[in-house]
Parts: sequence; C-alpha cells; structure tokens
Amino acid sequence: MKVLFIEYPKCSTCQKAKKHLLSLGVEVEARHIVEDTPSAAELSTWWKQSGLPLKKFFNTSGNLYKELHMKERLPLMSEEEQLKLLSEHGMLIKRPLLVTEQVVLVGFKEENYTNLCSQS
Repeated sequence: MKVLFIEYPKCSTCQKAKKHLLSLGVEVEARHIVEDTPSAAELSTWWKQSGLPLKKFFNTSGNLYKELHMKERLPLMSEEEQLKLLSEHGMLIKRPLLVTEQVVLVGFKEENYTNLCSQS
C-alpha cells in the first residue's frame, strides 16, 4: 500500500504517525506541508473525500491559528475562503494528513491508521 503523507517534519505527532506507517509496511510518499502546501483544489477534494466538517482541517492548537484569531473568524468565512486560507498557510492545516485513493485521515490516531492499513 502506498499513501500520500502530508507532514511538518519537526512535528512529533507527524514523526510518530510516519514511524507507525513504516512499521506496518506502508510505502509513504512524504510531502512537506509548508514547502509544498496543498492547493485549495486538493484540499477541497480531500475535505469532501474525508466526510469531515471543514473546520476539522484547521490546526486549532497552532500559533498561527491563534495569531489570526481564527476561532472568531472561521464561522464568518465561506468554505471557499477557508480553503484559500488553508492553501496559503500550511501551518494552519491540521497534520498529518494521510491520503489514499479511498480515504483521507486528518491528524493521527494509531487505531485509524492500523485499521486502514489492515484493510488493504
């Protein structure tokens, strides 16, 4: 199984998630979330594929989220505006993102990764 793994390499959660994937024998195509930030079109596709509310794609514990007062601003923004903002600021995106042809996982929960990899 090969997955697209969108990460911030210095993030300890991303490191843990990547290590877990490799231990499961998953081929990982890593992509730096800041150096190669996903486009609005990619994010839109992944958001729809994930079945999650768009707000789940925001890194609510990150400094940039707090500096930009996103808690107050987000409810007032259209989905298009939110996707554009995420595509312009990789650090606003919750990480890691795990993308397969069928599934998109946001953040890291070991059991979700294990279950996904055991199904393929």
